[in-house]
Amino acid sequence: MSSGGGTSTFVIKWINFLSMLIALGVIGFGIWMSSHTDGCRKSLTLPVIALGAFILVISLIGFLGALKNNSILLWIYLIMLCLILIAILVFTVLAFIVTNNGSGHKVAGLRYKEYQLQDYSSWFLKELNNSHNWKNLKACLVKSDDCTNLAKKYKTLKQYKAAKLTPVEAGCCRPPSKCGYPAVNASYYDLSYHPASSNKDCKLYKNSRAVKCYNCDSCKAGVAQYTKTEWRVVAIFNVVLFFLLSIVYFVGCCARRNAGTSCSKV
Repeated sequence: MSSGGGTSTFVIKWINFLSMLIALGVIGFGIWMSSHTDGCRKSLTLPVIALGAFILVISLIGFLGALKNNSILLWIYLIMLCLILIAILVFTVLAFIVTNNGSGHKVAGLRYKEYQLQDYSSWFLKELNNSHNWKNLKACLVKSDDCTNLAKKYKTLKQYKAAKLTPVEAGCCRPPSKCGYPAVNASYYDLSYHPASSNKDCKLYKNSRAVKCYNCDSCKAGVAQYTKTEWRVVAIFNVVLFFLLSIVYFVGCCARRNAGTSCSKV
């Protein structure tokens, strides 16, 4: 084997070892996301873990190709890595576009924001207003502990009013502030008062554990805000991942060509 071919094989082995470490990092990030979300809002955890597993398999193909000096395996590795880079770039751009709108509205006396569905992108509106999608998501939210845990976390009304609720808790577990219903405790509102707003969510809210504000637009907005935050985290992670994999791809191409020509001529 020529010196150039031996050098390229050595470089590709180490580059693929690096990409394996990156793949394990992606899988670890997906597992971390999974442990920090409940079963209702794991929209991206499985795709992230699948992406990491796919990169790991491709890296193994490249490593075996370099180990056995198999040009077919090395070309498969480079082509598939290129396709992954394109897919990551497309998803990241779309994620930033979809999550560009919606930031919440401050309410006097509250430490958290309230969210309005119309503030979010048309894609979010389409997905959340789809009756089939929302029926499944609502059933999951009812079973979750988001609302039931409020009474356990905040024993007194003073604690509840000083709480910093999550977007889902603020949108699904209580009526919008504009309704004017006084809170009795963290899980019960006095609905004997006439609503101070014509907002339809005011009439949809019930104190029942199975109803709450799960049919409200404010609940959909809370889910949209949660999903937006999750997508932004993944999009930022993808920017870093794209940069690292681009380096791996460039060096891999350079080393592959160096088997026949000088890398400086790439």
